[in-house]
Amino acid sequence: MDNNQNSNQKKFDLEDRTLDFAKRVVRLCRALPKDSVNNRLVGQVTGAAGSVGANYREANDALGKKDFICRLKISRKEAKEALYWLELIEEANVAVKDRMQEIKKECLEIKNILSAIIIKAEKKKGDFEN
Repeated sequence: MDNNQNSNQKKFDLEDRTLDFAKRVVRLCRALPKDSVNNRLVGQVTGAAGSVGANYREANDALGKKDFICRLKISRKEAKEALYWLELIEEANVAVKDRMQEIKKECLEIKNILSAIIIKAEKKKGDFEN
C-alpha cells in the first residue's frame, strides 16, 4: 500500500470511528428514562456527538489548509462539548455509570486524535509560510 492509500484509509477510519461514537451516544440516550432533565441533556449530547463526525467529514473536503484546520477545531470543540454533556448524563443517571466510562473514554480519545491532527496540520502550514 502506498502512502496516499494509507493516508486515505486513516482518514476514513476516523470518519467511521466518529460515526460509531455518535451511534453509541444515540443508543445510550434511547435507553435513558424520559424526564425533563434527560430530555434536555439528550438533545444537547446527540447534537454535539453528531457534529464531531459531521465536521470531521467536512474537514476532509475542505477548500484549503486554513479551512481544514478550522473545521477540525470545530470538530474538536464539539467533542469537548459532548464530553461535558455525557458527564451530566452520568450524574443524572447513576444506573448507566458503567456504560458511560467507555463512551466518555472514546470521546476523549477522538478529541485527542483531532488535537494531534490540528497540531500537525498547523506545523505543516507554518512550514509553508516561512
